[in-house]
Amino acid sequence: MGYDRRQRAAIDAAAARVAQQLAELTGVPPRVTAEPDGVRIETDVTDAALDHWTRLLAVLELGTEYGVTNTPDGQTAWLRIELRRQGLHP
Repeated sequence: MGYDRRQRAAIDAAAARVAQQLAELTGVPPRVTAEPDGVRIETDVTDAALDHWTRLLAVLELGTEYGVTNTPDGQTAWLRIELRRQGLHP
């Protein structure tokens, strides 16, 4: 088992598109972190994002998993896009 390089490139391209959409919604650049089995993207939930909450939620739902975390400085929306292991397709 392993990860396909084309799949990794596709995940990275998808993460770039998601990051761009989040930047447009929030007005701030998101934080993108490559992980061994995927990509994690975090962004601050700004007033601009709250004005378009349903659109923000639609972008978050593009991830394999997503959520909103409360921090001392406000809220952080996050999502992960995971690589699929070869041979484990549902």
